[in-house]
Parts: sequence; C-alpha cells; structure tokens
Amino acid sequence: MATSESSGSVVRRILLGSQLRRLREARGITREAAGYSIRASESKISRMELGRVSFKARDVEDLLTLYGVGDPAEREALLGLAREANVAGWWHSYSDVLPGWFQTYVGLEGAASEIAIYEVQFVHGLLQTEGYAHAVVVRGQPGADAAETERRVSLRMERQKLLFSERAPRFHAVLDEAALHRPYGDETVMRNQLQHLIDISEQPNVTLQVMPFAHGGHAGEGGAFTLLRFPESDLVDLVYLEQLTSALYLDKPEDVAQYARVMERLHADSLSPARTRDHISALLQRL
Repeated sequence: MATSESSGSVVRRILLGSQLRRLREARGITREAAGYSIRASESKISRMELGRVSFKARDVEDLLTLYGVGDPAEREALLGLAREANVAGWWHSYSDVLPGWFQTYVGLEGAASEIAIYEVQFVHGLLQTEGYAHAVVVRGQPGADAAETERRVSLRMERQKLLFSERAPRFHAVLDEAALHRPYGDETVMRNQLQHLIDISEQPNVTLQVMPFAHGGHAGEGGAFTLLRFPESDLVDLVYLEQLTSALYLDKPEDVAQYARVMERLHADSLSPARTRDHISALLQRL
C-alpha cells in the first residue's frame, strides 16, 4: 500500500539517524566534527540523527568512513536504508498546504501501530467528517481561498484512510466533552459529526471515550497531546505536541512515561466506550 510504504520512509529515516548517532558516539566524535567532515553544520548532524531531514548518499558514505565502518555489507545495508528513507511520502503532493513541521508527524502517524490521543478544542482530525473539517479549516485559516480550503480538507480526508487500511493502527481517542458542544458549521454538520463518531467507534481498531464535564478536573490539564507507538523495536515511543506554528516531539523515556501515565488516567476516568456512545447519542437527540 502506498500510504504504508511512504510512511515507512519516515521510520527508515529515523532508524538510520539513530544508527548514525550510535556509530558517532561509539567513536567519540562530536557533532561538530561530523558536520565538518560533510561540509555541514553541527545542527544538520543533529537533524540527520533525529531523522528530520533527507539523506544524501555522499554524506552517509563520508560519515560511515569517518565512523570506521569499512565492511562493504554493513555499508551497503546503511546506504540502502538511506535510499529507502528518501522515498517521497504521499503527503508531499500537499506541500502547498502542509507545513514542513507537520510532514514528519503525518509520516509517523502512518507508521504507528498504536495512536492514543487526547483532544480538547475540537474533534480530532482522524475522526472529522468532511463538513466538520471544512468548518474547522475555515475557522482556522480565514484568509484561505476556496481552492486552498478544499486542499486542506482533502489532505485530512486522505489521512483518515489510515484507520481503514490493512495495517490500521489501534486508535484510542479521548475527547473532552467540550469538543462535542463547540459548534463547527451548522446544525446539520454537527449532527453528521456526532453520528460519525458513533459509527466509527464501532470499528474494531477504534476506541472512543469522552471525558465528561461532570468529572470535573482531570489528568489532561496540560492540554491536547498524541502518544505514538511503533512496531519497530528500534523506534522509541513518541509524544507529539502541536503548537500554532510548530510542534514538539518528546522521546525521552521519562517524558513519554509521564504522558503515558496521564493517558492511562484519562482512559480510567473517562466514560467507557459503551457509555460514550450513549452520551453522544443523547447529545445528538437534543440537536
């Protein structure tokens, strides 16, 4: 499937970067010295090791030489990984409306085996109907023309195919009740969105819970976040925090563990999946 293959390129980029970092550290070489060897800055080496940039074959070859990797088979394996890591993702065709900082996330989202999210402001993008997504985009990008708006909505709809693919991840969503009450679009749009949440919650790989107002304060006081887990043993769990013009990726074990504990508490304190469906049905009947 094209989506999984292109998402896999992001994973390979991260895996290659991680291996290059281990090789550099094993030789006691600084990022500055590594950067000098490929006519680049220390910050570029950092971005390469984090898998945030594409790899040039010549740079990888020079770094492997610097790190003392002389075995032809080992070199070819890593160079092959570099070639695979440079495969363009399907989302690159949306680069006109997709911020560079979000492209990495789309690739990681597509490669994850488990996605757990907590959302406050609105229904999460993977769960939005087309009408609701259109209303969200119009609200968030008031200066966009009709063509740009449709491109942004189309990108969101394309992302959603992930939940129905052969390698669909386990998707566990906790929505704050505020997201269900805050109107985006007209009454018909909201009715369709609530019905869609009920329908998609029946998917075997989707678990949907609502954190009700009645619970009062809860563990998600820090705001919305996403926890990503991957099938590759070399790829660590990540926490994704989206901001207005950028994003943070947390991968330190202690940070991820803290967010994982918050997610566990949200799962425990929110309405069960069955009660969530009843709750949304009741809201739907009142519209």
